[in-house]
Amino acid sequence: MSSLSSRLAKALAGNRTLRWRPANREQVLARLLVKRAEAHQAGLDELEQKLRQQIRWALPVHRPEEDDKASGHDAAAVHDRL
Repeated sequence: MSSLSSRLAKALAGNRTLRWRPANREQVLARLLVKRAEAHQAGLDELEQKLRQQIRWALPVHRPEEDDKASGHDAAAVHDRL
């Protein structure tokens, strides 16, 4: 095995043993953004597109009805008044 391929194999194996587990979606998003920037700088267009899809998944989802529940407002009651 060549020196380069053996270094790559060791790096991959080392990364697998790390077992990073994010505590929340924000940590996932932060890591994906860094990886996407690195892929962009390296000119890896296909990888960058895959990372963009994963970033879309990791973005927080804003639902207006959740805001209403948190503030004590009932969206259905507001709708009925309109």
